[in-house]
This record gives sequence, C-alpha cells and structure tokens, in this order.
Amino acid sequence: MTDRNMSTNDNFSQAELDKFGALAQRWWDPEGPQKALHALNPARLGYVAARTPLKGARVLDVGCGAGLLSEAMAGEGAQVTALDLAPELVKVARLHGLESGVKVDYRLQSVESLAVEMPGRFDAITCMEMLEHVPDPGAIIRACATLLKPGGRLFLSTLNRTPAAFALAIVGAEYVARILPKGTHQYRDFIKPSEMGAWLRAAGLQLEDVSGLMYEPWRNNARIVSRTDVNYLACAVKAGNAE
Repeated sequence: MTDRNMSTNDNFSQAELDKFGALAQRWWDPEGPQKALHALNPARLGYVAARTPLKGARVLDVGCGAGLLSEAMAGEGAQVTALDLAPELVKVARLHGLESGVKVDYRLQSVESLAVEMPGRFDAITCMEMLEHVPDPGAIIRACATLLKPGGRLFLSTLNRTPAAFALAIVGAEYVARILPKGTHQYRDFIKPSEMGAWLRAAGLQLEDVSGLMYEPWRNNARIVSRTDVNYLACAVKAGNAE
C-alpha cells in the first residue's frame, strides 16, 4: 500500500476528485449512490476475464474508486495494483480490503508516475468509467501502454458522445430516475469510439474489440450487447508476445 506524489502533471480535475471522494463512504453500499456501478461490475469482470486469464496475472486497475473491480479481479486470482487520486476513495478501498480479506495494492498515485516506475510490468490494465473525467484521456492511454507487457491487454469503458447517451446517461439516470447523483457526467466529455481508437493507435495499441454495455435499471442488471451508442467497453492489445 504505497502513496506517492499524486501526479507528475495536471491530468486530473480536482472538482471531479472531490465529487467522487464525497461518495466514498457509501461506495460499497449496493443500494447507495453507486448502485448502477455495482450492477455493471459483473459484466465488466466477465468482459475482462473472457479476454485475458486472470489467475496469477499482474493486473493494474486505473481509477479504481473504492475497489469494486479491483477486489473482483483479485478474487479471480489476479495480483492487483489499483490507483486512484481521491484520498477518500483509496482509504475506503483499503479498509474494505481489510474487512473482506481480499488483497489489493491500493496506491494514491497517478498512472503517469507509475509508468515511469514500472514500465512493461502488467499483463492487463483496466480503466473503467474514468476517461470521461480527466482533461487528457490520451495521456492516460499512453501511460497504460507503457505499463503493459508485450501482448498485454488494456480494457476501457466510457460513454459515447451521442444523443442517446445524453438522454439515458444524463437526463434519464441523473434527473429522471435519479440513479446517479446530478452532475456525475458532462456530455462534452463523452468519447466516441473513433476518438478512442485514434488514441489507442497513437499509443501503439491495436484495438481488438468494442462492445456495448447496457444497464437495465428496472432489473438493476447490466449485460454486454452489440449496440455501443451509450456505454461501451473496448479491448486493445500491445504488440509483441507475452512471456
């Protein structure tokens, strides 16, 4: 459990960190403000596990929040390092790990600074529901590419910048159904798959898959689908052969 300087640059929004840090104490409450995230987690884990063996793998979770996906991957046998820049979230993640007995190396550290320390160390990296909350998503992807071993995979999820995403993720989820706190998302920060693909290519990664991630609030359930106009997941691989 290591804490380092939060960032080697300014690729974070303090307002965003404060917003999510304020939710830390109820992050693990399945009926709390992160109820939808709890529903998304099994689908996210399944997407990752279907594309990379987790048992014994060295995995990095970037923007880990209070550790929902980090613990799930560790539960599958992965050696998980997890990063976040919100101190409140890292604290809650560590406390929950002590209670659950699931071992994760939580760090209050930026992915850019970790890339300087540990290049080429990870078999897989996850970065879920984070890119739309940072000023320079491309820099996050470049740092992840540096951290991956040859043959390693990067898993991303975000929201598409479409009218459907605006209607469902902001108007519907934040204002009508009130599944998410108001102000959780800003439409201008949503990311088209074509933009994601360009950042991945620039970082030397090859896009392998883009799949939709559908949340059904009436069932509080999420599943992988073909339509990508709201939430989507992406998998990219770093050239070379894994050891």
